[in-house]
Amino acid sequence: MPSIKNASAKQVDKFRPMARFVMAHHFGSDRGRLKYKTGGLSNFVFEAKNSEGEFIVRISPDKSHLDSFIKEHWCERAARRAGVPTAEILETGFSIIPFPYVISRSVEGVNGIEHPERDKVFRELGRYANKINSIRTRGFGETFDWSNNQLSRNKTLKEYLEGEYGYEARIETLDRSGLCSPPTIKEVKRICRDMLKIKSRPALNHGDLRLKNVIADNSGKILAIIDWEKSTSNLAPHWDLSIAFHDLGIDEKQHFIEGYGITPKRLADIAPYIKTFNLLNYTDKIHELVAAKNRSALSQLQLRLSGTFDLYTF
Repeated sequence: MPSIKNASAKQVDKFRPMARFVMAHHFGSDRGRLKYKTGGLSNFVFEAKNSEGEFIVRISPDKSHLDSFIKEHWCERAARRAGVPTAEILETGFSIIPFPYVISRSVEGVNGIEHPERDKVFRELGRYANKINSIRTRGFGETFDWSNNQLSRNKTLKEYLEGEYGYEARIETLDRSGLCSPPTIKEVKRICRDMLKIKSRPALNHGDLRLKNVIADNSGKILAIIDWEKSTSNLAPHWDLSIAFHDLGIDEKQHFIEGYGITPKRLADIAPYIKTFNLLNYTDKIHELVAAKNRSALSQLQLRLSGTFDLYTF
């Protein structure tokens, strides 16, 4: 769905009374502070405060988004049971207003992007990534334990890569774009063929383990990992690292890995799969830029995908 990051005042005013009604329905009163938070990409987000405490109300303008909220609720509970700090989700619903909504507890702290002790945050984020990836799931892809559906589940990694993920179409997009060299395309095809043979069990992956989704105290201790909407059941840590690493510097990756506890040999073994997922995941962005005929952005992307910024290997 289109981004609502720059939603108009008229759009916000449409959802503000709904957020107030949700709070009144669950807490018995519509008194209290309600403040709109700018920057939401797919949901209208409001901070709410009453005698019960401080909360976050998120409302999606997309009526099909309920499943995503239900998945997020399941993942948040599973992570908390595994010892991962989260912003506790209290309620997910759709029946009292025309759109899906979520109520969670507010967590006070510093967003990871703005934190002065980023090295500590990265190291602890790696430690919690390990805990998240230790949560066993059933089925590969978007549909797993949170859903009662059975027919849409991918029982094997091969089923997921060939079907839901569509790895062949993604390789074709990379190839047609000309943003990657022919040797890179050839290697990606080889690695994907190897992945089709992997028999590993799936595990929970957060799907967006980046600083923007971390809240920490002043010392760098993580208070909550938030935004579980992109969670997936997948190879671990391959999938999460492909997302977490792609915009980090060398030192930041090192801190994350030290926290996670991955040995150098293990990291070297799985690095080809991490790189492959990273490249293939760029195909959605490529489609977007091609549709917009944004040649400048495509040229910038080519610098990244061609390995021009890799200063260590030949």
